[in-house]
Amino acid sequence: MADLASGGVVGAAFGEGFAILHDTVKHVVGQIIMFKSELKRLESTLDGVAPMVREIEELSQALNFPVKETQSLVEQMKKGKELVLKCSKIKRRNWNYCVKAYSYSNKLSKLNKAIEKFCQVNLIVQNTRNGLETLTLVSQNTKIGLKALTGVTQNTGIGLDTLAEVNHNTTIGLETLAEVNHNTRIGLETLAELNQNTTIGLETLADVNYTTRVGLETLAEVNHNTRIGLETLTEVNENKRALNLVLKHVESQNSNMKKKYGTSSCAVPKLRDYIVGFDLHLKELKRELLKEEVSVLIVTALGGCGKTTLVKMLGWDEEIIDIYMGNIFFVNVSKTPNLKVIVQNLFSYNGDECPEFQSDEDAINQLEQLLYQIGQPILLILDDVWPESESLIDKFKFNIPNYKIVVTSRKAFSRFKFRFQLNPLAHEDAMRLFCHSASMQDGSSYILEEDMEKIVRYCGGLPIALEVIGGSLCGQPVEVWQSKVMGWSEGHSIFDSDNEVLARLQKCLDFSADKIILKEYFMDLGSFPEDQRIPATALIDVWTELHESGKNDVHAIANLHELNSRNLASLVMKRKDAEEGSYYYNEEFVTQHDLLRELAIQLSSQKPIIERTRLIVDIRENNLPDWWMKPQLINARLLSISTDEQFSSSWCNDIQAPEVEALILNFRTRNYALPEFVKNMVKLKVMIVTNYGFFPAELSNFQLLSSLPNLKRIRLEKVSFSSLCNTLVQLRSLKKISLFMCNIGQTFGNSTIQVSDSFPNLMEINIDYCNDLVELPTWLCEFLHLKKLNITNCHKLSELPEEIGKLVNLEELRLRSCTELSELPESTRSLHKLRILDISDCLSIIKLPKHIGELHTLKELHMKECLRLRKQLPSSIIDLKQLRLVVCDEERAKLWEPFEEFFSNLKVMKAKKDINLNWLSKS
Repeated sequence: MADLASGGVVGAAFGEGFAILHDTVKHVVGQIIMFKSELKRLESTLDGVAPMVREIEELSQALNFPVKETQSLVEQMKKGKELVLKCSKIKRRNWNYCVKAYSYSNKLSKLNKAIEKFCQVNLIVQNTRNGLETLTLVSQNTKIGLKALTGVTQNTGIGLDTLAEVNHNTTIGLETLAEVNHNTRIGLETLAELNQNTTIGLETLADVNYTTRVGLETLAEVNHNTRIGLETLTEVNENKRALNLVLKHVESQNSNMKKKYGTSSCAVPKLRDYIVGFDLHLKELKRELLKEEVSVLIVTALGGCGKTTLVKMLGWDEEIIDIYMGNIFFVNVSKTPNLKVIVQNLFSYNGDECPEFQSDEDAINQLEQLLYQIGQPILLILDDVWPESESLIDKFKFNIPNYKIVVTSRKAFSRFKFRFQLNPLAHEDAMRLFCHSASMQDGSSYILEEDMEKIVRYCGGLPIALEVIGGSLCGQPVEVWQSKVMGWSEGHSIFDSDNEVLARLQKCLDFSADKIILKEYFMDLGSFPEDQRIPATALIDVWTELHESGKNDVHAIANLHELNSRNLASLVMKRKDAEEGSYYYNEEFVTQHDLLRELAIQLSSQKPIIERTRLIVDIRENNLPDWWMKPQLINARLLSISTDEQFSSSWCNDIQAPEVEALILNFRTRNYALPEFVKNMVKLKVMIVTNYGFFPAELSNFQLLSSLPNLKRIRLEKVSFSSLCNTLVQLRSLKKISLFMCNIGQTFGNSTIQVSDSFPNLMEINIDYCNDLVELPTWLCEFLHLKKLNITNCHKLSELPEEIGKLVNLEELRLRSCTELSELPESTRSLHKLRILDISDCLSIIKLPKHIGELHTLKELHMKECLRLRKQLPSSIIDLKQLRLVVCDEERAKLWEPFEEFFSNLKVMKAKKDINLNWLSKS
């Protein structure tokens, strides 16, 4: 920086201050973790300004321009040096480190802003002034040259006049000489006359020679003056060319400054003054983008997470700018994009004349030609692409080397291979952003850190919520803060007081006409408790019966994936070897951001109780809602009731809910009775009962379900029901029952009734993590309509009844992770409609049934980690002509090698070990 300290355009004082500040920042930037992002940004600004100042300094010295004063900025940079040194001394253990951190961060941002302003305004003005002063000097030189050229022209005229006189005298001389000759020829009449005439002739000839010499000297002077005029004209032309170069340089600098500081429609917008928690995200995003195989990279997250901020940082990153040589285009796509306008803006940003396009296709074709002409690495950022505009991305894809596209969207666009998931802020970063938004100065130290912690945690790391809520609390008295915290702890919604957060998040629910059903799916998610994993099958059951009545589960599953891709819910897939088209989601679950759950509840609660189609009730202790205490008619199709561990099951039974089709009961007590008003829910199709307590709960009043003629699906989690199989409960419409972590062994074993008569149309049974199930009761094999039997993770189950062969309509049999199960009954051969057999992780099975080949419709066989299954497979295996997929481990795969020649379309997939405890519930 030493050469910069003596520059003409910024002055010696500024150069010295600039150099000291620059060196100080570079010295400490790697040492101060707390202010790393701010110091990195300041260092980037100083690095960017230095080459520009050095170049203008050289031009100023070459053109002998005077020094200008920048005393104010010099003083700021001296103070900046002191500020940087103070930042290096701040200690995290100090009680007020958060306040000081914010104060110092703010001052660093102001210093960075001042230098950017100097670069953005002063340097452009000085460059323009220098160009104009150069133009004035050239104009003066041009005038001098023209004056000299006028003198040359005058001398040339004099010379030509003199030459004419010389020619005239020469003619006279020649005529005189002719006369002498004539006189000589006539005769020498008199010698005296002859001598006299000869003397006159010689004198005249001398005059002629003198005049000729004078003419030649004048002609030489004319040639000299002409040469001087031509040299002057050449100098004028050189000065003109120099002026053009200076003007072009000034224009180029101004253009670059406009691009850099966002005055062009496709320039990367200026970053906010305060950004926290994105440095690691930026590093990971750059690593993904710079991979050779990446051509389109999707940056996806929930609305308000900071996707646009991240790609702005990418566009301003010095490494990215160097790689793409400034060819970075930023396009805000928005909800209703106009393709032709977007392309016109790209043409304009590149400095080309904007053509008129005949169609969108014409616009894209001409854009491709433009990008080919640029011929350098190109980065196109498409910001805020809505789910309905996915096809727009394809239009901007061109087969051009080193051309890449970064897309931000609330949807993950699964057909694009490379995606970057932006997660909410970590807690420490969220605290810093909140303190900044709330302007936590020294005067705000009366705010308890405990209250700040609660507010920040409630915002869930969502930047938009932190900024809006922090801003709303800025300068407010401590009572306002405490009231906010108490309101939320009592169940009040964040949206009751912060409409801006509600408005921002509601944009996530702008669906096209053909996707509007997704809003209903989304609002149903609010029916489950906060911070709890939602079983995917519970959602599928509810959605299918409420929104896809009469259809199978595939539509609900498809919409679950759609919500996941739009970041409105997170589908956690446990299994890596899931079967295609089996609709088996028993081991998957769904999570949701707390604010999204609040949004779902808020949208569901906008109408009066009697008009709501979805009623979500949260009961704390025994405090029922006021409207519940009097006879109440409920017209909702979905009713969700959540109670805590203090609830005593004292229901008010004056509730009438004849329209309810889906009932979701969430509780935490050791004993739980189904409410009496359930028996009047004649339209009820699906019931989900979930115990979120630690121990299984005793469930009673199960007999109330006998009066429900339309109940098709029941899911029970972590309950015991000793009287279930001893009480006649007629559920003739029941098609599916799911038991998760239930105590059922004693109940099944002590049954005194014909259970199959109670559920004559049962088609699917799911039993998962029921650890007291030792033996499968024989009556379970009497459900002749049964198509799916899934008994998984029941580690004490040791054998299956031989009667299992009676399930002649069974299509799917899953016994995975039943570790004590030693074999499959030989009667399994009778399951002629079986399509899927899963015995994965059945550690004790030592052989397959001898006549397994009789399962002629079997298409999938899952047998990974059957560690004791080491003997040769039965020879009847070759009769499984419909078998298409075998999922196993390395050792079991070797058992299939002798049979490969008998199967032309069989795929033996070797699954990797997948240790996953995500199924464990939060309590």
